[in-house]
Amino acid sequence: MSEVVTFGEGMVRLSPPHFQRLEQTSTLDMAVGGAEFNVATGVTRLGLTASWVSRLPQNALGRVLVNQARQLGVDTSHVVWSREDRMGIYFLEFGSAPRPSTVLYDRKNSAMSRIRPGEVDWDSALAGAKLFETSGITPALSPSAAEATAEALRIARLKGLKTVYDPNYRSTLWSIEDARKVQTPLMRDVSCFITGVSMEGETKEAVLGVTGSSPHDLAIRLVETFGFEVVALTLRGTSGLMRNSLTAFAYSNGRSYETKSYDLEVVDRVGGGDAFAAGFIAGYLEDDIQKALDYGTAFAALKHTVPGDINWTTLQETEDLIKGAGLRIRR
Repeated sequence: MSEVVTFGEGMVRLSPPHFQRLEQTSTLDMAVGGAEFNVATGVTRLGLTASWVSRLPQNALGRVLVNQARQLGVDTSHVVWSREDRMGIYFLEFGSAPRPSTVLYDRKNSAMSRIRPGEVDWDSALAGAKLFETSGITPALSPSAAEATAEALRIARLKGLKTVYDPNYRSTLWSIEDARKVQTPLMRDVSCFITGVSMEGETKEAVLGVTGSSPHDLAIRLVETFGFEVVALTLRGTSGLMRNSLTAFAYSNGRSYETKSYDLEVVDRVGGGDAFAAGFIAGYLEDDIQKALDYGTAFAALKHTVPGDINWTTLQETEDLIKGAGLRIRR
């Protein structure tokens, strides 16, 4: 039994080294990730127990994902195995100003995109759990994946679990209109909504049709529209590809919460939002929104210093950063 259960696609990531382009490289660095996979591994780094539920091809690439999850203490006993389907892959080119980083997906007809309602034994997978987490990437994969997501959220809420949802909009997977149509009904079973906003308080894509003039205004509008228990918003400032700032804001039960801002020297920003979700979950499970916000922002800030999708930083490093740890070398 795990405290946290996440549900979503795992992928293999291939990247040219040393800022090369895909067209020029002769080698590719391999890593693994996926939004909900990253959240599951993140919460285990923070001392919680987690299960990751997915659908994988029964081949070497599927085993790579499961082996990595198990190395980090994540339970994979509820993964659905497929003999016919393929692993989703994405290629990441690291940019350097003025050229942005780019992602090329090769995930069509992946094993996870073919998942169907009833394929996961949710009574078993959620037994003893306190919280269920998924993101908008999962229902975007296919109509059947959207139905499976709705099923999982509904069962989790019926069992009394806290539920966390990040819309994680990907324009290569679906349109704004489709994202809104599919995700809006899911919100009735979501207790905690997490998304990223600009420093001006507006979402980059208003995937649920809700906008605001400030983080505070947006959070209130989301709560009023969907009845969320808590809304958490990450706010990123960008002065360059390798120089960012990060802070966050939360709103719950009529009260606003803020945390400190971190200046980031970015090594790899992929997985930063997932790291925030993992850190936020750690506090949310204790019904401590301020702790959730502090842990989420610090853990996300540290993720930017680590290559790959997974956040390999620790609970102690997270708590040290919250307390104001400096940059002197540790001996």
